[in-house]
Amino acid sequence: MAKPTDTRTRILAVARELFVRQGVRETSLREIADSLGITKPALYYHFASREDLVRNIVEPLMEGMERFVAQREPPDGAESEPHDPRELLGDFFDLAWEQREVLLMVVRELPALAPLELAERMFTWRRRLIRLLLGPDPTVAARIGASVALGGMSDCVVEYADLPLEDVKGPAVEAAAAALGLPRP
Repeated sequence: MAKPTDTRTRILAVARELFVRQGVRETSLREIADSLGITKPALYYHFASREDLVRNIVEPLMEGMERFVAQREPPDGAESEPHDPRELLGDFFDLAWEQREVLLMVVRELPALAPLELAERMFTWRRRLIRLLLGPDPTVAARIGASVALGGMSDCVVEYADLPLEDVKGPAVEAAAAALGLPRP
């Protein structure tokens, strides 16, 4: 007999796959249960609702993004050491790539995921990431360039998710660096 955590992990994997392929609204809990060979009540044993299941799929992405920024920010009141922008962009790309299926689901299903308040959380960590890239007092033009850079890299992760990482990362990071006005290496 499988451990509850094994069943829970399998439910999350199958639900993520179906949500990415078919959409959150188009995938029923019955379909998820049937794909796993379990009953719908067994699914409810592990997840109280569809929203709970979706939240458990999306939350690792959000927590990972928030942790990524927090680990690079200086402690309260401390001066920030400048980050190498290309390294920071490359690390951000790697994180987004690792979570590309969930990111694709979020982009496609943002209206259905509104109760999770993802958009505000994403904009908050993105503003913090922009401060890491540009410092505390960037111009409006620099902030716009950074928004284009980070948004463009996220779009590349979603748009080219079926290509090999090595074909996407370099051009995406260099395009982001160009949007930031960084000189070519």
